[in-house]
Amino acid sequence: MMRRLPTLIAAVTAAALAAAALTGSAAPAAAPAPPNVVFVLVDDLAWNLVQYMPQVQRLQRDGTTFTNYTVTDSLCCPSRSSIFTGKFPHDTGVFTNENPDGGFGVFRDRGNEQHTFATALQGRGYATAMMGKYLNGYLPKDLYQPPGWSEWDVAGNGYGEYNYNLDENGKLVPYGNADSDYLTDVVSAKGQAFIRRSAAAGQPFLLEIATFAPHGPFTPARPDLDKFPGLTAPRGPAFDTLPTDAPAWLAGNGPLTAAELQKIDADFRKRAQAVQAVDRMIAGLRQTLADAGVAGNTYVVFSSDNGFHMGQHRLVEGKQTAFDHDVRVPLVVAGPSVTAGIERPQVVQNIDLAPTFERIGGAPVAADVDGRQLVTLLTGGTTAEWRTASLVEHHGPGTNADDPDVQDARNGMPTTYSAMRTATYTYVEYTDGEREYYDRGSDPNELHNVAGTLPAARLAALHDALTALVGCHTGAACWSAGHVA
Repeated sequence: MMRRLPTLIAAVTAAALAAAALTGSAAPAAAPAPPNVVFVLVDDLAWNLVQYMPQVQRLQRDGTTFTNYTVTDSLCCPSRSSIFTGKFPHDTGVFTNENPDGGFGVFRDRGNEQHTFATALQGRGYATAMMGKYLNGYLPKDLYQPPGWSEWDVAGNGYGEYNYNLDENGKLVPYGNADSDYLTDVVSAKGQAFIRRSAAAGQPFLLEIATFAPHGPFTPARPDLDKFPGLTAPRGPAFDTLPTDAPAWLAGNGPLTAAELQKIDADFRKRAQAVQAVDRMIAGLRQTLADAGVAGNTYVVFSSDNGFHMGQHRLVEGKQTAFDHDVRVPLVVAGPSVTAGIERPQVVQNIDLAPTFERIGGAPVAADVDGRQLVTLLTGGTTAEWRTASLVEHHGPGTNADDPDVQDARNGMPTTYSAMRTATYTYVEYTDGEREYYDRGSDPNELHNVAGTLPAARLAALHDALTALVGCHTGAACWSAGHVA
């Protein structure tokens, strides 16, 4: 059976066959090689760090930026689970970073590892590589390698960037405290080597490099420690400001203290320093693609698993909320026939990445995948028909001290909620009955919760729409539920 390829490549092949028939040529042109994918996923990167990443800005000039891209939960493990599978947390079963309703163990035990973009593309003849961070709770010492991956170079607690272990294809390899052991640089070199090997073998490939940077403790590479002297955290309108009618989990937060402000500024500078190695990695990967002669046939994708707040809404440092600074993150794609230098306003989510990678690689997208492929939006095709609402699902508050993302009230400990975000508003329902509604058209900083002023009929319609999204379990059902007013 011939390999199914994306629409654009299939069209090129059909044109070549037609030309051969017209000219009487005995041997039609060879089918184009399947496209490659290089996916760089960073940890806890908010939009406000992109200004310090010139290589990401270059990728934006070369490709398409999605300005309404959101995650299904502003928390590492549920977000990554959605990325791997194309499914909402209510279908992966992963709502937190640890048991009983999250973490690597739940992801594995529910069979999610059998149905990822890696298994799909490996089944189409791709070499696949996973490098860096996998899922919370994964331990390299167990030497466990999930299905779907040809190469596996994965750490566990790599947040400090030094003194960690990698499971390198079933061998536990320790790394120390030398400059050359800096984790982002290590996976960068491994990723470049994987590209060279795959290109030399003429094999299509998918590479995911998932950095721990810039997640806390915000460890820069040593050459970057002196950069951005005097840099402080942005102080926009939401900084140190409570929204009106704030939910109970947030309403008790008083003004930021001098010590908190000092830490926020120091940590923001470290975060800007930490992403410098990520930026160099992107440059190195793209140069390696060019040197190997495959740059023109490779999609390069940059994104983050969630955002991060630093002082906004009187929350010191953290995530897990439904505010834009936590759920709306960068998604930038460059590659074959991708429209360059434009922004797409469509409401897209991390559930759309798996079906996109599968479509690029010619793999069928299963009916139970909740997301939608983005190839049409990337290549400038018809864009009028798209969902209007995204879904965010969060279980909380989490209190396990072993969780690297554990937070207290000062960082933000939202109770369990579901949220619906459109291009113009955000609506949140908490299990304790509280609601939030922010009209981001008139209130872009989400400072005025007007849920209490909405007519009963409007609230009922919002509730019904959110309920439909929470209850969808197939691509068709989630696509339908995602069309709301």
